[in-house]
Amino acid sequence: MSFPPAGITDHEWDATPPGVRALVEQLMSRIAQLEEQKGRSSRNSSKPPSSDGNGFKPSGEEKRKASGSKRGGQEGHPGASRNLLPSEQCKEVIPHVPTTCRGCGEALCGEDPDPHRHQVVDIPKIAPFVIEHQLHRLICPHCHTTTCAELPVGVESGSFGPQLSAMVGLLGGTYHLSHRKVRSLLDQVLGVEISTGSINAIRCRLSESLATLVEEATDAIRQEKVAHLDETGGPIGNADGNNPGKKRGWLWVMVTPALTVFHLALSRSGDMARQVLGEAFAGVVVTDRWGAYNWLPLHRRQICWAHIKRDFTAMAERSGASAQVGQRLLKLEKQLFEQWHRWREGQINRQELKTFTTPIRQEIEKVLHQASDLGFVKGEKTPWASTVRSCREILKVAPALWTFLEHPDVEPTNNAAERALRPAVIHRKLSYGVQSQRGALCQSRLLTVTTSLKQQGRDVMAFLVDAWEAHKNGQPAPSLLSQCD
Repeated sequence: MSFPPAGITDHEWDATPPGVRALVEQLMSRIAQLEEQKGRSSRNSSKPPSSDGNGFKPSGEEKRKASGSKRGGQEGHPGASRNLLPSEQCKEVIPHVPTTCRGCGEALCGEDPDPHRHQVVDIPKIAPFVIEHQLHRLICPHCHTTTCAELPVGVESGSFGPQLSAMVGLLGGTYHLSHRKVRSLLDQVLGVEISTGSINAIRCRLSESLATLVEEATDAIRQEKVAHLDETGGPIGNADGNNPGKKRGWLWVMVTPALTVFHLALSRSGDMARQVLGEAFAGVVVTDRWGAYNWLPLHRRQICWAHIKRDFTAMAERSGASAQVGQRLLKLEKQLFEQWHRWREGQINRQELKTFTTPIRQEIEKVLHQASDLGFVKGEKTPWASTVRSCREILKVAPALWTFLEHPDVEPTNNAAERALRPAVIHRKLSYGVQSQRGALCQSRLLTVTTSLKQQGRDVMAFLVDAWEAHKNGQPAPSLLSQCD
């Protein structure tokens, strides 16, 4: 340590025995590590926002000043109201005509050609309809052979029809309900008694109906020029014996503007990243700095600047020289994104974006190199050592920080993939993951279809019904690609 602890003069520090000085340095380093660990949040590390807790506020952030305005819509704000249905589409129209004047009590007659319309929306009591098929069994009077009638072609062989089956898939895939919550909702709202085992069987059959179209979407997304890739923990149980080592599951996601494909696996390795992305993928991949993507050439990567900003924030929240380095890098990062937002809003063109960001890029790399060159003692675990390590790791992928400046279709952050994973993370917290490889495949297919349909603005319920019917009748499944062109 090149400086004395707070409250100790240089003379006192120089007079301190070497053994005591070493112990103080060790303890102060440990205190700094613990303080940094305590201050970790989604703002300065890879921790998810849900771990920040209620009322979390980043250190050093100023309180937002009160605007002085009242709550609610402000003056000049366009109001929002429910659109009324045409009268002829209402189930019932009841006219209310006053009979006496509210001023003098004189009798009134006639009709208002433009009455005030007040509509009350409600839903009827929901009750499932059941169609019973009676299969008669008759005995031949000649040979005494028993013959039973068969279900006509097109009649559902299971106990639940396509609409109810699609509803089960919708509740689990889009609304993230567990099997037990789906069972409870169907019972209380629709009056349908169904077991969790039947719900699981429906989801598995629905998964089979989605298999070919998910494969088609996966092949299509691997042909795109840009893809966002990310992963998060997704527990997989050993109910089917395929995970005896109780490995942690990982949910991978690959995102493009029109498609999102999920893959639930037992690995977070580079080999799994290759498998998810596909060996033939030749476009640019937007990722974080996780080592599983290091096999990709840097000119085909864009490192997420949201993650880089977290690294800079962690440096800025440390003490001493680390804070100076971090604060400088945060200022430069802010300047960089100011220029990028100007380009996105059409205020500058691509060439101007490159021109204006060139000195910012040079200064960022200069600061990173300066911190890296200062170095630290081998084995040191001080805040400054953490800062140097971060700078060196960022410099290893430095060319991939600026890919978005060369390709207008490339975003500088991986927010698209993180947004796609967020609903899956919520589902995991509500249902504690899946219990088998079959369940993992079912979950990934449902997430792929429901998320992609939402991106395309398509009706998820209608699509699942069509997929179920097509699978039942041996017809081609509907496509997720019909609106991707």
